[in-house]
Amino acid sequence: MSSLSPQVVSISLPPLPTTAEEVAKRGWEAVDVVFVTGDAYVDHPSFAMALLGRLIQSEGYRVAILSQPDWRSCAPWRQFGRPRLCFAVSAGNMDSMINHYTAQRKVRNDDAYSPGGQIGRRPDRATLAYCQRAREAFCGVPVVAGGVEASLRRLAHYDYWSDKVRRSILLDSKADLLVFGMGERAIIEILRRLAEGRPLEELRDIRGVAYRLGASESPPVEDTIVLPSFEEVAGDKQKFAEMTRIAHLETNPFNARRLVQFHGREAVVVNPPAIPLEEPEMDRVYGLPYTRRPHPSYGNQRIPAYEVVKDSIQIMRGCFGGCTFCSITAHEGRVIQSRSPQSVIDEVRRMQEDPKFTGVISDIGGPTANMYRMNCSRPEVREKCRRLSCVHPTICKLLHTDHGPLIDLMRQTRQEQGVKRVFVASGVRMDIAQQSRPYLDELVRHHVGGHLKVAPEHSDPQVLHLMKKPSIDDFEQFAEKFSQASCRAGKKQYLVPYFIAGHPGSDLDAMIHVACYLKQTGHRPEQVQDFIPCPFDIATCMYYTGIDPMTGKKVYVARGAHERRLQRALLQFFLPENYYLVREALEKARRTDLIGSEPDCLIPAEPPKGAGKKAGSGRDSAKVATPAAGYRPHRKTARRRAR
Repeated sequence: MSSLSPQVVSISLPPLPTTAEEVAKRGWEAVDVVFVTGDAYVDHPSFAMALLGRLIQSEGYRVAILSQPDWRSCAPWRQFGRPRLCFAVSAGNMDSMINHYTAQRKVRNDDAYSPGGQIGRRPDRATLAYCQRAREAFCGVPVVAGGVEASLRRLAHYDYWSDKVRRSILLDSKADLLVFGMGERAIIEILRRLAEGRPLEELRDIRGVAYRLGASESPPVEDTIVLPSFEEVAGDKQKFAEMTRIAHLETNPFNARRLVQFHGREAVVVNPPAIPLEEPEMDRVYGLPYTRRPHPSYGNQRIPAYEVVKDSIQIMRGCFGGCTFCSITAHEGRVIQSRSPQSVIDEVRRMQEDPKFTGVISDIGGPTANMYRMNCSRPEVREKCRRLSCVHPTICKLLHTDHGPLIDLMRQTRQEQGVKRVFVASGVRMDIAQQSRPYLDELVRHHVGGHLKVAPEHSDPQVLHLMKKPSIDDFEQFAEKFSQASCRAGKKQYLVPYFIAGHPGSDLDAMIHVACYLKQTGHRPEQVQDFIPCPFDIATCMYYTGIDPMTGKKVYVARGAHERRLQRALLQFFLPENYYLVREALEKARRTDLIGSEPDCLIPAEPPKGAGKKAGSGRDSAKVATPAAGYRPHRKTARRRAR
């Protein structure tokens, strides 16, 4: 296991070079690594290119950032000259297809990771285009793919946007190596070996790395599981479900085995995941000399994603929730990796050196708000465990759920001189939060700005079970305790619950169940989520196959765009523009008892003022074009030409 030795850096350094001119100003004749990214370059630890770029720099390598290059030619890849070690390629902080398209497969109006929110600054399936241009630019330079897009597509996967099973991204991109998960250990070990002059074949044993084998090569045999082949999973949904089940059971870094999947005569080999970072290593990574700002070349152009996180502090990574529709556990891992309190306080003090810092920390958290320093209390059991969630169907008795360290950290942070407020904007895991009255009191009294985000996601028991989420009773219990804590604090504060429409297992009856629950409890969600099948997720397997891969049982799936609109409308049944969609849903489900003037009715018998158009006319019935030809970001508008 490669180690990231602790290193203290107290001053900020200039941002990493992004042009040949900036490289020349540093007196470099060449760079060691060109980091290619589909995002704007923001030198903040919430952005992968900054975190990994600074880490590479701290190891003594010369790194340049190639941000959002024009992929229509390989000229941008040549601007720094031939990299001495490799190209490191990432589509960005998001899968490029999710970045481009909504759940209805419509082109998004903006890109949160681009200056000015401008669309069109990266291609569809950006990893493929970037890797191909890197190979064109300099023959023989190793190409290493990474990031969320590559990580979740490392095996054969269902692609929602083309509605088919696609090959491993390794084969289509022709990358030499693929780093999956959080990449610090793997990228440093790769660079060390390349710097020693070792061939790519001698890098294939690195944890957290996947690679492809040619037709004449044989995969390793020891401690290896052979998955159903690409041809099998593309032609047989049972085989796809089997592949998904096996792959997810091999995600614990302490007991995972190597996976091999054949694609014709070639094969993809996926090594066990990287070992999670220890606390001193986390401190080092987040203590690197970030400017915490976008690159100066963007001027006054606003980068929306940066605005959200610029004054936030990430205190941990990973999630043991294991929600089937969420990629966090699949990418960051189930083991919680936390920073020390001193590391967090040091970051607060660095933030105060910025004259633009207002004294308000917008978030102190991570993938979730309240898993700081929570882990299995029996490491010897953790190393054998293959459970996909530590909290579902019940909280594991071995899970350490003490909120004490988090409470202490929250107090230390807000007591720092110059800090006015410290908010918690990350989602709170309700089932473990309500076990600690001191945490709820601390949270409500000092860290909630009137509203707190929580994610019950649904109310139907069967759907919640498929999601690996606790029952709606858990949300109600938390809501009661939150209200009591608010009263003790002398405050009037509210929960903002999030719900998902169109999740596998959810039919119209299940969504009507949610709508009735919202009606009874008085919740009126301002924002709702449409389920998007993300590669590798268990829920995506359910969507594609109609099978729960963990049990083999059949699952209902709402596939048509119109039914998905009906489900979404039910979550906001109270909006006049949704009237006809909600009415159609109720009539289809034979629940006309919910139409009328009775207290429990969802909608009135007569359409209200501002009611949307009837189904079968106007926008509600328009078919959404599938972007089979790919994203065309060079067009002047976001409209897609009719095909």
